[in-house]
Amino acid sequence: MADEQKHASELEVFFDGGCPLCLREVRFLKHRDRQEKIKFTDIDAPEFSAEAYGKSHQELMAKMHGRLPDGTWITGVEVFRRLYSAIGFGPLVLLTRLPIIRQIMDLGYYVFAKNRLRLTGRCSAESCPVK
Repeated sequence: MADEQKHASELEVFFDGGCPLCLREVRFLKHRDRQEKIKFTDIDAPEFSAEAYGKSHQELMAKMHGRLPDGTWITGVEVFRRLYSAIGFGPLVLLTRLPIIRQIMDLGYYVFAKNRLRLTGRCSAESCPVK
């Protein structure tokens, strides 16, 4: 039991393993996560079931999702703040919470998330419909 608590993650992050940019970020985070504070869940893995988490695949693909140990879901830039805090970048994360910087980062992430599949070359008729 003590070992189980010692290795319990602070955050479960749901990432798109089919996204080259996402994979690069996950590799960096895994390398820095020496205390295993992060649990990585690939939503692109064949065995992954979004429904088992009470979410749809489309919902998880639309923006970054994380889940805290108490089951609380977080999304968007807040997930990145928690990830980077977990790997020891807390002081840098504090800067991203300042009002102007927070607004810019949230807007930037929103624009990126809306266009991620197109930007990473992963569009299909279903994921990036032509308007």
